Amino acid sequence: MQETTTKIKIKTYYELTKPKIWYLLVFTAFGTAITASNIYNIEISIATWALMLFGVAAGSASANTLTNYHDRDIDEVMERTKGRPIPSKRIFPAEKARDFGLVLAGISIACAFGIAFTTSFWNGMWCGIFMVFGLADNILIYSHALKRKSQLNIILGGFSGGAPAMIGYAAVTLTGLWDFGLIMAGLVFIWIPMHIWALTLHFRDDYQKVKVPMLTAVLSEKTSARVIAATTVMMVVFSIVPFFLTTDTGEPVMSEVYLYTAIASGVLMVALSAWVVSKPTEKASWVLFKFSSPYLAVLFIALMVDSAL
Repeated sequence: MQETTTKIKIKTYYELTKPKIWYLLVFTAFGTAITASNIYNIEISIATWALMLFGVAAGSASANTLTNYHDRDIDEVMERTKGRPIPSKRIFPAEKARDFGLVLAGISIACAFGIAFTTSFWNGMWCGIFMVFGLADNILIYSHALKRKSQLNIILGGFSGGAPAMIGYAAVTLTGLWDFGLIMAGLVFIWIPMHIWALTLHFRDDYQKVKVPMLTAVLSEKTSARVIAATTVMMVVFSIVPFFLTTDTGEPVMSEVYLYTAIASGVLMVALSAWVVSKPTEKASWVLFKFSSPYLAVLFIALMVDSAL
């Protein structure tokens, strides 16, 4: 009986961290690290891998946990979220979730700065800075300051989405960090609004009920669909940028393998967003949302494969 109770508790806290979200963010850090390693022919130690991946996982889980804690009042009202661990009272009192999130945050920051001991001092410093920035942007800027007040909440709060990619790159090398590394992080940043707005268009009644001014909950369905389509086109155009980058020696960073993958997957996303424009229904926006995560994963897989060739 005790073992069963412990398993249920572990499963509940695991659910609290929103694993589907941090799986993808950890994958972007992994993909960026592999890509940087391939381009500059740098071997990544097991210790660096462990600190980087576990740190990003803990940081993303911490941000999700602490935003869940902050949103517990509106989560009780929204149909989509009222079954989550805090509003359903599976974690009670709610302060237990807050403390769990703070512990995860501390672990993530320690892991990020700890990379200084497995690579170099400045690699670790930058990893730590990006981790602190990501946590602050997601928890303080997005969740506490903007989510319930501004239609631009997900844009300014979306910078945190690029932090794992920057950590993955900085854990390997600082060469090209502010061009190629920043662009790979930019792929995540520019993907986030389309991804979230497609979700909120699908659940717009929920967001209107709790008066959270997500852009697609405030605008009409037709206008929201056009905004989603415009951001999708911007995202697809931006995804081609890595193909035009070169190293310090003038060598192209990516080849046609990445270019054709970005174009093919981008055409699918544009087609789905066009469907949302023509029929701004819950079904269309939900399909676009469900395809958006695999799309981002495909781009990072293409970056890893192309850089290895």
